[in-house]
Amino acid sequence: MSISNPRQVFSNPSIPFAGTILGGLLPGEMVLMQGSVPTGAERFQIDFTCGSSVKPRADVAFHFNPRLKKSRVVCNTLEKERWGREEILYKMPLKVGAAFELIILVLKDMYKVAVNGAHLLEYKHRVDLDRVDTICISGDVSVQAVAILPADSAPISPSASNTSLTSSASEAIVSSSGDLKVPFRSRLDKGLKAGRSIVIKGQTNQNAHSFCINLRDVSGSNIVLHLNPRVKKGVFVRNSFLSECWGPEETNLGSFPFAAGEYFEVSFPVFLHAVNLDPLLALSSTLLLSPLQMIVLCNQQHFKVAVNGLHQFDYKHRVQDLSSIGHLEIQGDVSLLDVRTLGDPLKRLTA
Repeated sequence: MSISNPRQVFSNPSIPFAGTILGGLLPGEMVLMQGSVPTGAERFQIDFTCGSSVKPRADVAFHFNPRLKKSRVVCNTLEKERWGREEILYKMPLKVGAAFELIILVLKDMYKVAVNGAHLLEYKHRVDLDRVDTICISGDVSVQAVAILPADSAPISPSASNTSLTSSASEAIVSSSGDLKVPFRSRLDKGLKAGRSIVIKGQTNQNAHSFCINLRDVSGSNIVLHLNPRVKKGVFVRNSFLSECWGPEETNLGSFPFAAGEYFEVSFPVFLHAVNLDPLLALSSTLLLSPLQMIVLCNQQHFKVAVNGLHQFDYKHRVQDLSSIGHLEIQGDVSLLDVRTLGDPLKRLTA
């Protein structure tokens, strides 16, 4: 279900590890790491460095240092062999003896870190991003894979990077104004069909109240799917507006997946038929924090919605002719990083 290859992968690196990031890091790119914390671990670190010099020691643009014994994460920057002021988060998302998935989103002004699908911290740049060209990993950690993904790519499994699963068709969606500014409005010339997905990457505003994602029909008068996260209230509303009337709201949810000022990924594929669960579960177990990790058994006509790699809910179609969907719009307290459609993953899984 991945949509493209990562531009670089380090598989089963020996720790300590230092690898050159070809072309450096660019805003919008992601660094994904899949690993585990061995029994008895005390601490490890991930460093984005400016070269790999030992003497004098290379500058460290971003030092990410989980200290498990003390239940804290320390971040810092090293310049001219001098450490700066530590930024300490008194929280530990990692567990000794457990596997983890970590994603670092690179933005023009900061790094954002998520662990196991949940936002963890932000770290503003102290060193120019264009100087970073090396990733170093050391300490008490076992790493299965590290992947560098370009800004226009969704996270995928490095272990599957050479399989047919990576050939999924991906098409960026641009608004009528030709950019990602909100309010965002775009035509879906091909409509939607079984197996098609829409993936939205963005960030809620610092004082966000709510935003919405609407799939409208060709006429624009009906809203086939209305997704409305109300950040202040912690409620995720789903509905349809048909024949000039709102239907019954759906709000049941285990936990609210959004927070003000945080990065998110939303995806919703379209399934019309039941599918074999076993191969889907096998695939999902290999994914690295993918927004498409919502692959589960589908036995009715519905949308499935995931946020940050975690399935949130199903929404049964209230309009059966999905080819009538002609417009996508996004409004409210949100900034967009990427909007795109994906091809049919089920055909590739069963081929």
